Amino acid sequence: MTQEVIPGAPTLEQVAALAGVSRSTVSRVVNKSPHVTDEAAAVVLEAIETLGYVPNRAARSLASRKTQVIALVVPESTARVFADPFFASVVQGIALHLAATEYTLNMVIASETNPEKTRRYLMGGNVDGALVVSHHSGDHSYARLSQALPTVFGGRPMNADERDSYFVDSDNVAGAAVATRHLLDIGCRRVATIGGPQDMPPGFDRLEGWRRTVREAGLDDSLVELGDFSPRQGAEAMRRLLARGEAFDGLFVANDQMAVGALSVLREEGIAVPRDLAVVGFDADYFSETSEPPLTTIAQPAIELGATMARVLVDLLEGRPVERVTIMPTHLLVRASSRRRDDAEEASR
Repeated sequence: MTQEVIPGAPTLEQVAALAGVSRSTVSRVVNKSPHVTDEAAAVVLEAIETLGYVPNRAARSLASRKTQVIALVVPESTARVFADPFFASVVQGIALHLAATEYTLNMVIASETNPEKTRRYLMGGNVDGALVVSHHSGDHSYARLSQALPTVFGGRPMNADERDSYFVDSDNVAGAAVATRHLLDIGCRRVATIGGPQDMPPGFDRLEGWRRTVREAGLDDSLVELGDFSPRQGAEAMRRLLARGEAFDGLFVANDQMAVGALSVLREEGIAVPRDLAVVGFDADYFSETSEPPLTTIAQPAIELGATMARVLVDLLEGRPVERVTIMPTHLLVRASSRRRDDAEEASR
């Protein structure tokens, strides 16, 4: 499509002009009529997304005929969703809050469906609003979704629409900084990190918190390897760090799952934790509780985060005043993987 997008509130006629179809074709797509080809539907939906058009039927639904349904959209694979305790905690928080309302929760694991199918479902008057968790910087369709459907993100959106989005997030930068300062406070003099994906807000922000802290301490910030938040890639990143042959005595890992993977490699290599290397993770989930040794970690309130996301969206739908940005605090849980050096020496006697 090369036609110039007309500024102002978009109309059905503008969508038709941009798509190069008739007004009646646009109306059939909006109303989910079966009497329209897939090709025409795709062109119309692209025009709707480009213009940020809100179908009248959806607007009437929001005003007077609510579905009382909220969609939870997770742009991840089914395997990732059900293996990550963070998602379970967020969903628990959402469900607990919605239990006291008239809203029902529908979960859409977006990567397992056609993106156009997901978009048609969300824009087709089937839901009153959406909660989006674990989005990536390339998920522009979900950023645009918020222009046409009340949407709250779990995590800071990494796109140009961040200023206009509603989101709830943990204080990832501050949490990573606290973790890194803890390692410095117990005597570490060179702190490495295994960071998360840089197209996701938690991965990007936690790396930034680590980097700021080591730079403020006048230390080298080059000992960085990245993973995808899974134990397997945590182990692979740990092997890459060790293969560099550079000495370090502290390690901040951007989540507990990768930290557990890193610990398994350290055991294989005969590197004692915390005597030889102190390790801190992030999340405070069951991975940190069951690791060997138990993992020092940054706790984020995942259940409360989910509940707050749901509250913000319900307030938006009900027309109550709401803050656009909510940042949840984190705190340090000190366990055996980062005992102070004097404590570790005393325990080894």
